[in-house]
Amino acid sequence: MTPVLLDCDPGHDDAVAMLYAARHLDLRAITTVYGNQTLEKVTRNALALCRLARLDAPVAAGAAKPLLGEGPKDVTIHGKTGIDGAELPEPDRAPLDIHAVELILRTARAHRGELVLAATGALTNVALALSTEPKLKDWLRAITIMGGSTGIGNSTEVAEFNIHVDPEAADMVLRAGVPTWVVGLDVTRRVGVTAEQIASLREGGRLARTMADLLDFFLDSLRRVHGLNTASLHDPCALVPFIDPGLIEYRHTSVRVELAGTLTRGMTVAELRRLGSTQLGHIRPSAAPNVHLAREPSPRLVPHILAAIREMDVRAT
Repeated sequence: MTPVLLDCDPGHDDAVAMLYAARHLDLRAITTVYGNQTLEKVTRNALALCRLARLDAPVAAGAAKPLLGEGPKDVTIHGKTGIDGAELPEPDRAPLDIHAVELILRTARAHRGELVLAATGALTNVALALSTEPKLKDWLRAITIMGGSTGIGNSTEVAEFNIHVDPEAADMVLRAGVPTWVVGLDVTRRVGVTAEQIASLREGGRLARTMADLLDFFLDSLRRVHGLNTASLHDPCALVPFIDPGLIEYRHTSVRVELAGTLTRGMTVAELRRLGSTQLGHIRPSAAPNVHLAREPSPRLVPHILAAIREMDVRAT
């Protein structure tokens, strides 16, 4: 199985990503970054989820704020704990006594040319790792990211949360030269579970019932704040290219991050034109492709993710 390191900020959809990765990939390590709540809270959530699902991957805490500035405040979409809706077990272990960057480097060094680094939160840890060890870009098989949008945003009209909270880090990662997959909000909002699908999880064991409670809370938050009628499974989508590539259609193209715009800071600017010439006068030519950008999810994706939750539920009993 493909070795993967999950860099995340649990988070309801991060919790689903943890289970999805553990079911279909070789989950070698988990690192945490500020985002859906403070670093302390999301790290505790990761450890509690590991106990709930009986995952033995090492966990290390990373950046508590972005490269510049102080980061997000009063993030409420995931609740006060960062994963409201169910009472998770107390963690039965502490995070490793090393920074997430060190765990990323150790894991990549041990799996040179094989490790997929999946980032489902702010890209601060990933950017710090790439700048700390220039060889990292050659050690990684790929980076896969949940972030950005080619349509509307959620943090702002045009910027998605994970990119908006640290656009400098995102810019560094997208320019690093590592083979990179990106799935944005415009796609992940079409990968959501209905209330009926959530209710079906209650027929399972403790893990499945807990996930149902968590997703119920998330659905209520998304309905109240964004007017959605499904609970978006944003973060598991980042893992899809290395589990079943046919579940999301991708396009190899250019994606860049706006760093300076008064209204557009944190926006991901994707080349979706199909220009037939480089001699275009007043038309800006296309930049070189740097990512595989998600365009279309399969209707099979949500059932595939729910099946992974049920299978992990059986393993955890």
